[in-house]
Parts: sequence; C-alpha cells; structure tokens
Amino acid sequence: MPKLRETAPSSAWVLTDGKAGDLAQCVGVAEALGCPFETRQVAPRAPFSWWLPFGPTDPREWETRPGSPIAPPYPDIAIASGRRAAGYLRRIKRLSRGRTFTVFLKDPRTGPDAADLIWVPEHDRLRGRNVLVTPTSPHRFSAAKLGRLRAEKVPEIDRLKGPRVAVLVGGDSRHHDFTEDDQNRFLTGLRQLVLENNASLMITASRRTPPALAYGLSSLAKSGGHLYWTGKEPNPLGHYLAKADAIIATADSTNMIGEATATGKPVHVFHPSGGHDKITRFLGSLERIGAVHPFPGPLKTTTYEPIDATPVIAERILSDYAALRQRDALEP
Repeated sequence: MPKLRETAPSSAWVLTDGKAGDLAQCVGVAEALGCPFETRQVAPRAPFSWWLPFGPTDPREWETRPGSPIAPPYPDIAIASGRRAAGYLRRIKRLSRGRTFTVFLKDPRTGPDAADLIWVPEHDRLRGRNVLVTPTSPHRFSAAKLGRLRAEKVPEIDRLKGPRVAVLVGGDSRHHDFTEDDQNRFLTGLRQLVLENNASLMITASRRTPPALAYGLSSLAKSGGHLYWTGKEPNPLGHYLAKADAIIATADSTNMIGEATATGKPVHVFHPSGGHDKITRFLGSLERIGAVHPFPGPLKTTTYEPIDATPVIAERILSDYAALRQRDALEP
C-alpha cells in the first residue's frame, strides 16, 4: 500500500468568482497544504450565473475555450468556494475522470455529494460523512505567520502606547444594518475604551462600511493619534492582529471574527441592528469558551488557546486525498 509521502499532492487549484472572502479562505487552506497552487477565477454570464450552483456552467468558459478557467491539465486537488464555483468544481471532477480530489468550503447548497470533502462552520446545518465541521472559518493567518508578523518592526505600530486594540469594522450586509444610532454607539464605545484604558486603536474598515461611520473612524484616529487604514496597499491587517493586545470586531462578519480568534487574544464583538440565527449560534459557541465578549464593555485581557480551523481542514484534505490515491493504487 502506498505511503502517505508517496501520495502527497503536487498541485492544487483555488477556484472562486473572485469574491474576497471566498478567495482568502481558499488560499489559506491551499497555503496550508504545502504544495504549489494557482488561483482560477470563474465569471459566468447571465443566465448561467442565475442557475448556479444547480445549473450548468457557462459554455464560454468550458475547458476547450480560449482562456478557460478550467482548462487542463487538472490538479491533484481543487478547492472552491462560492455558489458560482460549485458547478465548475463538479465539471472538473468529471473531466479529470475522478482523479482530482475536490474540496468545497461552506455549504454548496446542493448537498454533501457536491465534492469529495466539504467544510462548513459549526453554525451551518449541513452534515455528512464527508463534511468537516469546525467552530471557525479558515484564513491566511497561521500561527507561524502571526509569529513572524509580531516580530517584524513596524514603527507606526510599535510606537503606539498600550494596550493596542485592533478594530475590525465591517458594514451593512444581508443580515445587518448599521443605523445612525448604531454608528454613534460604536464610536462612543471606542472613545470610552480609549479614555478608560489609555488604549491605542488600529482601525480597518471595509467597502461595506457606511461612509458616515468611515468618516467618524478616520476623524477619531486623526484626533487621537490612532491608526486608520485608508485602503491603500499594503494591507496592515496581519500586523494589526499580530501586535494587538485585544481586538474589536463587528458581528456582521464571521470571517473577521474567525481571523481574530486565531490570535488567542480577547475579541470584543459589536452588534449592529439585525442579526441571524447562524451568527448567534457561532458567537454563542465562542462565548462559551471565553473567546468573545460584548462591545461596548470592559476591555478584557484574558487569553485562550488560539482557534484555527485552517490546519485542521488541510490535514483532513491530505488524509482523504492519500486514502483516495491508495484506493486507486489497489484497483486492477
């Protein structure tokens, strides 16, 4: 029977429609596999984009067309996320004659047969023999990477007086709405936290952040000697997470909160208007282990064992891929 080292993958694809959150999760897992990988982006036209993940892929992007994102040779492992990529992943499985081991991150909406291995966060309902469940989402901030970033000298961060607090701000979404009252409550909470703890803030906003809130955050940073990322590269998020003593994150993004819990630092969660049962379950599981706390509220300094789903997912992929190759080797 082949040994694991003889069945290690030598190539991988990351397949998404380019959405930043999906891409970051897939790339984080691909990096953890330890083999070369490349990113492929699908862009199905209407009406094909409407029908996915259930319907056919766009013929313009079939494997024989120039510039196709799924042109052979096919990789040992393909990792996909996002409903538009789900149909393409099925096509890769068929075209590779089953040789490509397929992985889908998050619920594909078409059941557990959508890929060889499916990962979902604990707050999703999908379960099955090939479904891996973890409390938080995968990301690109491994323990080793955070350690390197923590050790790097970044003068504008290192000069900040402590405690240093990373502030990760999302914005309006399908389930959340940052009302004017929410924005005022958030900004007031930040000012109070600075006043009571002599803290320094390292703030990042997103494209979804309401303009008025972004302006308020920028003004707060400028007037108090804090840091505010304007969106210009390079993105300082990794350094903010690595060098923070505590983290504040808004509840509209489970991805941001998952990245924050990889640090082992206390995460303070702000709830804008709205919500969803899945997010409530997600935060409830983290509250029970003492990883997250309410914001506004007292600044916590207690740490916990970092929560990182990425290596868990990568290990399962490698194990299942090796088992598949071993089965192939035994077939006549």
